[in-house]
Amino acid sequence: MAAHPKQQVVPSRAAIPSEELIQAQAEIWCLSSAYVKSMALRCAVKLGIPDAIHRSGGAATLPGLLAALSIPEARQPHLSRLMRLLATLGIFTEAKEGGVVCYRLTPASLLLVHDAGANGGACLSEYVASATALSDSLMAYLRLDEWFRSDVSASGGGGSPAFVMAYGMDYWAAAGRDAERSASFHELMGSDSRLVAQVVLRECGGEVFGGAAAMVDVGGGDGTMARAVKTAFPHVRCSVLELPHVVEGVRAATGGGGDDDDGAVEVEFVAGDMMDHIPAADVVLLKCSQFGSGASRCDSDGTLPKTASYGSGESSPILS
Repeated sequence: MAAHPKQQVVPSRAAIPSEELIQAQAEIWCLSSAYVKSMALRCAVKLGIPDAIHRSGGAATLPGLLAALSIPEARQPHLSRLMRLLATLGIFTEAKEGGVVCYRLTPASLLLVHDAGANGGACLSEYVASATALSDSLMAYLRLDEWFRSDVSASGGGGSPAFVMAYGMDYWAAAGRDAERSASFHELMGSDSRLVAQVVLRECGGEVFGGAAAMVDVGGGDGTMARAVKTAFPHVRCSVLELPHVVEGVRAATGGGGDDDDGAVEVEFVAGDMMDHIPAADVVLLKCSQFGSGASRCDSDGTLPKTASYGSGESSPILS
């Protein structure tokens, strides 16, 4: 006989100490207004604050920023409040130096600088601008309560995400119909991949790829990650598994082959769906492969569905 869980007595408001009540209220307020943090980050990127501090040698005073950003006089008093919030969030540091408040870049804001020499080309400013915009994905999240209440048969099945309910197709299908949107997304992912490639190759490159003969990057976009691996380990045959419309776009942009124009870094592109089949390789890279609606097709533990096949049944190290 199954054991029944013990009923937990929920304390009444009168039984909760006043300090805890005020703290609970503050937490609700913070969660409800959490978007202010991402909007402040977006504002910093759009104003070009990280670039302005970088051009000043990595540190800038408030008057220096005001001069560099060309902010109208009526708005200038408010910049200090924005900078204080961003410093609290760890985007910048704020400290008095010689009696003057000085702002410096942190590792987070260094990734927002449009200078390849500063972050190896892994600038995430465009990603921030895109992720914080009024996008289709955000509109789908705003209808999440409707998704929970919707009839399963009417929403296309229990595993169908809110995006499908809102737009009648999954994220990838929508991207496939909009060339500009698709190109923008893969440009953003390319910047992210350059950062991940730097870390992966530095921390475990030799261990993972040193003895490998073949690698497949699942959902590898335009091949940024695969090219980084191929450059560092020329003996590895690198391929990218992507959706057909993505592969078609890459080949069109590179003249048909999908390789770099000079042919120095050869990367093979395979059109397909990871939920159906993954080509055989010694190393399989899974980076952000569950972005968007793909996660709904995974098993309950987040792994690939049992109907998906890999190679010819061989085992392979998976780096995710």
